[in-house]
Amino acid sequence: MLPEKNNEPAEADNGRWIVEILFDLIGTVFAAFFAALIVLSLFCRQVTVEGDSMNDTLHNEERLLVSCWCYEPKCGDIVIVTHGEKLAEPIVKRIIATAGQTLEIDSQTGDVIVDGVLLKEDYIKGITRTVIDAGEIPRVIPEGYVFVMGDNRENSLDSRSRRVGLVPVENIVGKAFMRFFPFDKLSGI
Repeated sequence: MLPEKNNEPAEADNGRWIVEILFDLIGTVFAAFFAALIVLSLFCRQVTVEGDSMNDTLHNEERLLVSCWCYEPKCGDIVIVTHGEKLAEPIVKRIIATAGQTLEIDSQTGDVIVDGVLLKEDYIKGITRTVIDAGEIPRVIPEGYVFVMGDNRENSLDSRSRRVGLVPVENIVGKAFMRFFPFDKLSGI
């Protein structure tokens, strides 16, 4: 007669195997979470849109992801700008002209002309006019600066105003590349 096999060691091995898989899974999830956290904190930021100056492109309380790694300003980019002591909070604006470009704004027609070319601005709301506390807009944007405006041209504190003026490139936090809240408007920018 053959001796009976003891199944207890096999069941114990199965239990250890399941525990090891669970620990590996939990470790992987935590590692991925912390890696994502580090990447997001070093290479991009989260910003909340405040106000209506970027309507209809962006709206109040929408949340954006902003790339702040090795950004080179380009016309048309939506950027987050700080402005030292002039602005208490960062603002969201669109770059209209960069260093060395010529800029003309026709206050009669609302046309914006960069380097002699009329901008096709399908994204704007309202007409581009001068603002109440208008600053002097240089014909050529100086080195190290950009000219920014909100898309809601009749309700935007931007480079047309003395309170903002030309924006030094070092005051650009980064370029907005994704709207992630509200979730039903999740999209690239």
